[in-house]
Amino acid sequence: MTKRKEKTIPFFKFLAIAMAIITLLTLGLFKFIDILPGEYFLVLSVLLVLFDIIFTSLILTKRGAKKRAIGTIISIVYIILLVLIIIYELNTIGFLKKLGFTNYKTENYSLLVLENSEYEQLSDLENEVIGSLSFTTDGLKEAKEKIEKNIDVQFTTTDNITILKDDFLNKKFAGMLIENSLLSMINESDSDFINQYRVIYDFSLDVEIEDIAHNVDITKDSFNIYISGIDTYGSVSSVSRSDVNMIITINPKTHKILITSIPRDYYVTLASKNAKDKLTHAGIYGIEESVATLEQLLSIKINYYVKVNFTSVIDIVDALGGVNVYSKYSFTSKDGYYYNAGYNFVDGKKALSFVRERKSFSEGDRVRVENQAAMIEALINKAISPSIITKYTSLLNALSDSFITNIDNESITEFIKMQIDKTPKWQIENISLNGSDALDYTYSYGGTKLYVMIPDNETVINATNKINEILKEE
Repeated sequence: MTKRKEKTIPFFKFLAIAMAIITLLTLGLFKFIDILPGEYFLVLSVLLVLFDIIFTSLILTKRGAKKRAIGTIISIVYIILLVLIIIYELNTIGFLKKLGFTNYKTENYSLLVLENSEYEQLSDLENEVIGSLSFTTDGLKEAKEKIEKNIDVQFTTTDNITILKDDFLNKKFAGMLIENSLLSMINESDSDFINQYRVIYDFSLDVEIEDIAHNVDITKDSFNIYISGIDTYGSVSSVSRSDVNMIITINPKTHKILITSIPRDYYVTLASKNAKDKLTHAGIYGIEESVATLEQLLSIKINYYVKVNFTSVIDIVDALGGVNVYSKYSFTSKDGYYYNAGYNFVDGKKALSFVRERKSFSEGDRVRVENQAAMIEALINKAISPSIITKYTSLLNALSDSFITNIDNESITEFIKMQIDKTPKWQIENISLNGSDALDYTYSYGGTKLYVMIPDNETVINATNKINEILKEE
């Protein structure tokens, strides 16, 4: 018996030491992440240390093998539980590290040649002429220099995208250099164009941008967040048209949230261009252009932004395990999904189809912005529900590469602590800007009249007043 005890006791000592180390590591990571209010962390620390002492006394007891066996089983289960918590903590740390201002935007360029041309690769355009726009995105100069490093070429420019396209088709130059979001605009406006060209060279450029955040204490001070949903899949850093445009006004004192939706085709003045264009086109020049344009339109200050794309919506909704979204109407989307009037449970793909649909409605984009606001509300409600705990890891994994924001991680953790401490019930309200249908010229697509929505000034003023009302309430 003595020999057997000498063999088994070291195992129990090892188990006790391992349990102590894992307990301390768990508490240390909680302290590092700093998402628990002080009193919660204190209670957790006392409980974990108490559990550790009790379980250690059981496995090291000399009063019987039965107690030791029970203590061993409980201790192993306890260790497994702590390891799972540590995995959650490490996922949280990885996620928080990715928060905060990203100091670049990505512009994606394509060099086109005619479909029936003899050109197959970049070198075939040696000593030829390439057409491009003169007014376009911030990285255009660098894009031209990139091509000029590879071949000798001349550039000819125009400030009219319709003229650029027509001259290209009429063979006035051999190739056409264009940023992909502008190319998408041409393809959308002229459905035949996509069959008339080939891409022989494409590349991406990261263009440096400045942080435009107006920082406040988001646990005490009211603030505005601009939500931009761009019309692409893949990298969220890419510039593109912003099809979703919302101002989320949050008052942490009154626990009120106002979602203000602005139609994508709203005919606004681009802040840095001082020219009329669709709001969606502001996204081509970067999210900073969209923010400045909306600040000018609504006479407000936007503190932060969050940028997502098509991939983001699918990943986030799926990570949440689906959401219940409210629809005013029964309809079938162009993707073939059916939605009842009332609440609908949707997965990622069905959620994306829901927020993109507009042709099913006589009111078109007006209903779409209402559906987008309804989806934001559904996401908020699911994210603050207790069921989120079981989806926590998958949600963080989905979020980590699905959005860009200039809200820093310290503000996020303080906001989480406030939510845990006070568990407030948030009141969510939706409003939308409206306008009248028209055809007019736009800065980004000169030469061709496009559908635009002329702002209804009464709804603009109402939105400004409502935003300021939420911000100022105590």
